Amino acid sequence: MLTKIQYNKEKGFTLIELMIVVAIIGILAAIAIPQFSQYRIRAFNGAAESDLRNIMNSQEAAFADTESYVDFADTGSDTDPTNTITSLPGAKLSKGVKAQSLSADTTSYTAVTKHLQGDKKWVGSSDGGIVASDGTAGTALF
Repeated sequence: MLTKIQYNKEKGFTLIELMIVVAIIGILAAIAIPQFSQYRIRAFNGAAESDLRNIMNSQEAAFADTESYVDFADTGSDTDPTNTITSLPGAKLSKGVKAQSLSADTTSYTAVTKHLQGDKKWVGSSDGGIVASDGTAGTALF
């Protein structure tokens, strides 16, 4: 008669297997985290550019009504910006976006926007369209 030999069958992972999994997760995180922060900055820059287009449309609407462009200033603080520009009907700002009119008269206007966490300023004018310039993330325009 054959006898069965009982083996102690422990289940689990070895230390080497666990170390390999941790190393793989570390490599993936090292690749993904910088990419994620760049995506966020691009999204913040896009919000500021979109708000500038909104301001430009509102400027043209104001010019159609009054034959003059509107001078405005964003009166919000750096930590809590306003969401509307009271002197420019129809212009709204996204959360964290600052805006300022650099010049406005009966023939032309220039405005600038920047998201507080973005790294670009957007300058728009009645005759030149929108141009991006470098800024510093975490700082306002002014």
